[in-house]
Amino acid sequence: MMDVLVMVEEQPPEHSSVLAHVSSVPSPLTMERPSREVVTLYGIPSPESLALALAAALESRRSADDRADTVRHVGVWPERGAVGDAAWRDEETGELVTRDLQIPLAVLAETAQSLLLECGQVIRRMVGGLLINDWPEGTRRAVSFKFSPAPAYAPANAEAVLAVLREADGLAYDVDSDDN
Repeated sequence: MMDVLVMVEEQPPEHSSVLAHVSSVPSPLTMERPSREVVTLYGIPSPESLALALAAALESRRSADDRADTVRHVGVWPERGAVGDAAWRDEETGELVTRDLQIPLAVLAETAQSLLLECGQVIRRMVGGLLINDWPEGTRRAVSFKFSPAPAYAPANAEAVLAVLREADGLAYDVDSDDN
């Protein structure tokens, strides 16, 4: 389960072509809630831009030894993919460990496409909420939601998942068939 806060900024940082920033805020060790992904979209949000940012959050988890106490921060660029870093404390030494993250745009695009296929309705609803014109003046446009991106996040091969779904569909039958 992912807990996500999505915010919109009208303009990207000066002299930058960044599409989004994604930061992972770990939950306190004493709390039983998941870490939160904070996504900042720049410009006019679209389902595709949100899916790309969510893909960066998912892929950065895969790339950074997904630990409960890991802080991740990545920027998403149209020409570079996602670039950032992850940091956590080593359990034995207490030293801060950092790892650079670089996720190619092709990987982000593939994961974003999977997210749109699996969670497209939720993603479109969130973007619709961000695009509503009657936000009070001076209010930061932001929405919070939780979703489970299991199919897109699973390390299994997409073809293997589709094969299982096709087989399961073949086993289904309609009890209320008109053929009786």
